[in-house]
Amino acid sequence: MTPLRVISGKAKGKKLKSVPGKITRPITDRVKEALFNIIGADILSASFLDLFAGTGSVGIEALSRGADFVRFIDKHTSAIKTIKENLRITNIPQENYEVIQHDALKVLKEKPDRQFEYIYIAPPQYKEIWLDTLFRLDEAIHWLTEDGWVIVQIHPIEYKNVTLTHLVPFDIRDYGSTKLIFFRRDI
Repeated sequence: MTPLRVISGKAKGKKLKSVPGKITRPITDRVKEALFNIIGADILSASFLDLFAGTGSVGIEALSRGADFVRFIDKHTSAIKTIKENLRITNIPQENYEVIQHDALKVLKEKPDRQFEYIYIAPPQYKEIWLDTLFRLDEAIHWLTEDGWVIVQIHPIEYKNVTLTHLVPFDIRDYGSTKLIFFRRDI
């Protein structure tokens, strides 16, 4: 596997650590670059919620490209340690992020303490956790700003059409063994 790195921005070229073992499936540079090309300059000063954060690579890329704040959530101790190490490596100021060890589904049951322009969902594969998370977020829509996006990263074979109350899909992209699904609020 290609080593993880920051592709662009303030921390461009910094090599990131992987989470030991097989609890994560890091995003490839190709998919990460495509994702941030789609988001574009809208990442500047945005807030970003990285659920099932793993290595923290996606949230760190957002910070490197100018996001104002990222909250990283993962329930695994080894992932949390890796995220913190990767943030140290990239020299990102501590006031721009928060790292929380918690179950993402339980967090979404709580009352939101802030809203996010981007919520990234990249859970363990083949367990339909992405669906559970998406339904939970649809019920707790106030985690997302009115013009915000929810972005889901799954393997293409996991995909199912879903009908939600507050979220509607507006774009789907395939990159080999990765599918990105983009949702926005149905206003």
